[in-house]
Amino acid sequence: MRRDREPPINLLWYHLFKWSVVSPMLSLYFRGRVYGAGQVPKIGGLVVVANHASDFDPPLLSAAVRRPVSFMAKEELFKVPVLSQAIRLYGAYPVKRGSADRSAIREALKQLDQGWAVGIFLQGTRTRDGRIPDPKIGAALIAAKAQVPLLPVSLWGSHRVFTKGSSVPRSVPLTIRIGAPIAPPPTAAREGLEAITAQCATEIHRLHDLGR
Repeated sequence: MRRDREPPINLLWYHLFKWSVVSPMLSLYFRGRVYGAGQVPKIGGLVVVANHASDFDPPLLSAAVRRPVSFMAKEELFKVPVLSQAIRLYGAYPVKRGSADRSAIREALKQLDQGWAVGIFLQGTRTRDGRIPDPKIGAALIAAKAQVPLLPVSLWGSHRVFTKGSSVPRSVPLTIRIGAPIAPPPTAAREGLEAITAQCATEIHRLHDLGR
């Protein structure tokens, strides 16, 4: 049975962590600006697609869209006491090394069925400038299988949070822009997946180009 919202305990943990740690950091330390939050569907499964340039992106993205966003994480992290419980409560789901595509899709679909918003970075990995030179079709495939909308989000400035060789985040200005939801492909046919993926990447770049 499909749910409209993530479990209450996860929602409680999200708000506790957001308001005690993430939102103060975004608004004060990074002088963050968020545009378009009103376009985020408040309930139901949702695939949030974004560019990716920093390890800070997942929690900042989740805070900006005003609802928990579930991201995949390495299976090894779920074997660490305390950390395992914390990241599960925040919506992370494990993915095995060597089978990332299959297990990621399977776990993401489970999360969507429970009413979560699932976060996927279109490039798959971080890029130095926050651009998406080679967008992957995984997000569109998941949206097609679950028949949930995709939400394009641009994270501007996060590529400057860390300098080479530094472990201390810099207090740089960040801007997060949220676009309008995009309907999922009607089927999992590759041509449709590629078209929607290109549409998402184009919209994220358009938002990113607006700058600060």
